[in-house]
Amino acid sequence: MAITTEFVLQSSSLPLVSIPKTLQPDEIECIHALCFQPDVQEFTVQFNHEDDISRNDLLALEEVVKADSVGETSEKTIYKLIVELEESVSQALSPDFDGAQLEPTTITTEGWHETKVFKKYEAFNEFRKSCENHSISLDLISITSEPSSSDDSSQHGLTDRQREALNLAISRGYYESPRQVTAEELAKELGISQPSLSSLLRRGERQLITTSLDTQVPVDTISR
Repeated sequence: MAITTEFVLQSSSLPLVSIPKTLQPDEIECIHALCFQPDVQEFTVQFNHEDDISRNDLLALEEVVKADSVGETSEKTIYKLIVELEESVSQALSPDFDGAQLEPTTITTEGWHETKVFKKYEAFNEFRKSCENHSISLDLISITSEPSSSDDSSQHGLTDRQREALNLAISRGYYESPRQVTAEELAKELGISQPSLSSLLRRGERQLITTSLDTQVPVDTISR
């Protein structure tokens, strides 16, 4: 089952993270092909007109080898950059993780904000581990499943929030032995309290079990 993930990558080694700090735009939209070719050096970046960032400003950055103006839209100024990559970034992204980028990368002072789809949970976990092994932290914002039309798991009657909590718990190793993450850590990632997280998981688990076994459980029992 494919999953869609939203996360923030943080590391000083990531390309162009110096721009929000030195030139101080609120954010940068960036299109790159690192998920297909880990050693690619070409980045297409977009700035708001009010940021007033010139080609010379970009060439003054140590990591930028070449900068060419592509043109302007009604709201954006667009440049194509050739950037010198650090080896750790290429190594972190070099394996084939069966993933694809859904939206342009947004670069802020916090790091790289990305939305990617992976074929399965294991592929995302391998991507996360590879990043962390090369000193690139990954802060997961959300993870949702994208069941195929032939997948009966979408028919179990879970709420969106229950499905999100269960997907996160599975992807982070909560159900592994020994557990790879605590309920408190999962709750923090979802922005809820630990009791609320435990309740979501318990109700979701009960719904999956009762639906799979075709067993009816009283509503008042489920709501406890």
